[in-house]
Amino acid sequence: MASLFRYFSYLCNFASHDFIRKDMNYDIIVIGSGPGGYVTAIRASQLGLKTAIVERESLGGICLNWGCIPTKALLKSANVYEYLTHAKDYGITVNDASADFDAIIARSRGVANGMSTGIQFLMKKNKIDVIKGFGKVKAGKKVDVTAEDGTVTEYTADKGIILATGARSRQLPNLPQDGKKVIGYREAMTLSQQPKKLVVVGSGAIGVEFAYFYNALGTDVTIIEYLPNIVPVEDEEVSKQLEKSFKKAGIKILTNSAVESVDTSGAGCVVTVKTAKGEEKIECDVVLSAAGIETNLENLGLEEVGIATDRGRVLVNEYYQTNIPGYFAIGDIVPGPALAHVASAEGIICVEKIAGHHPEPLDYGNIPGCTYCSPEVASVGLTEKAAKEKGLDIKIGKFPFSASGKASAAGAKDGFVKLIFDAKYGELLGAHMIGANVTEMIAEIVAVRKLEVTGEALIKTVHPHPTMSEAVMEAAAAAYGEVIHL
Repeated sequence: MASLFRYFSYLCNFASHDFIRKDMNYDIIVIGSGPGGYVTAIRASQLGLKTAIVERESLGGICLNWGCIPTKALLKSANVYEYLTHAKDYGITVNDASADFDAIIARSRGVANGMSTGIQFLMKKNKIDVIKGFGKVKAGKKVDVTAEDGTVTEYTADKGIILATGARSRQLPNLPQDGKKVIGYREAMTLSQQPKKLVVVGSGAIGVEFAYFYNALGTDVTIIEYLPNIVPVEDEEVSKQLEKSFKKAGIKILTNSAVESVDTSGAGCVVTVKTAKGEEKIECDVVLSAAGIETNLENLGLEEVGIATDRGRVLVNEYYQTNIPGYFAIGDIVPGPALAHVASAEGIICVEKIAGHHPEPLDYGNIPGCTYCSPEVASVGLTEKAAKEKGLDIKIGKFPFSASGKASAAGAKDGFVKLIFDAKYGELLGAHMIGANVTEMIAEIVAVRKLEVTGEALIKTVHPHPTMSEAVMEAAAAAYGEVIHL
């Protein structure tokens, strides 16, 4: 009887979900489980498509495990520490506040691990098969997945394969990363000890966020930027304000400068920098290379299948179809801003189109960008310079947080909201913010632009008082000569 029961159990397992998975046939296979990949997989499942996701590391990809989420945990710890060290400004006495670097790092990793576990739950909830290993596309809408032990298994996707393999820290020829003295963002959030001196090469979002984090904890930080302004994609007034705030906090900034070499032969590093004033040498413990990203396209089988690329990006149409039918790509590996929320939006549009829906193509002119240093930076649409280069007749309204009651009460008076309108039609062309919580405020502008709300209508939109968001209404009023509190 026991033998008969075991045989019956074997037959049941043979017909179970595990066996169905061995069928190796799916409607959709997504390669990569970052915010592009896992969101795409969930939406595909919601649409009734049998879905699998291939991931070689941890679910959630770089964003959840080594990017967006754990860095925000680090930044929150830095923010709390700053509150404690400036408690007297709020009438509170705190004695002997200190930052436990190891505990801060551990908290960040815990947050990341918790989020990754949450993605595992979402995969199970949505009946998405997770295939561990490295995925490589083949002709005939097939994917070879190489497991950690080297075994290769072939899977088929009847309706399409979606590439969402993301990107990694870009390696500069004159700044090779060794993971110890010259590091990328991964190592920056898991250092075994806090450096006394840190040089950050590059002042995009990654660079300035880590510069703020380490400076807030007491590290001597120097930023080196090749271009004339830090956060160079932002409006110039925002860049100048952030530079002013950073210098006030003790961060050294070298713009119009380039790293020529790094000598790591000694106990620390000696960075040779070419500046407008000549050559300068900077001694530090660690150099963080934050000069952009490069896409993960190697060994994916693109050449064999014939999928077209250009300058490290997969070429796609407005619904993310490549030049080969049945093969799609989203996120950092396609042209456009390399942002988590962009990848998610692209993935949803992609699978809705595959499922026979009629999604609206993504408006890349209305994508918000956020940088989570302190003060925060957020923007969407055209900068003042870009609007003028287009020959547009514009109105500009600017409202400083120094004139905001809520900002004064919060002790966060640095920064401003700047709005750019088309003078003839009142269209909101762009918004640029720097200050506390502006990364939460920018969504209002995105919605306003989506709905084509005019400047006059924005002025008449009642904002709650006292809030930081009142600065949006006031900036709009300033553009039309109707500002009240300035």
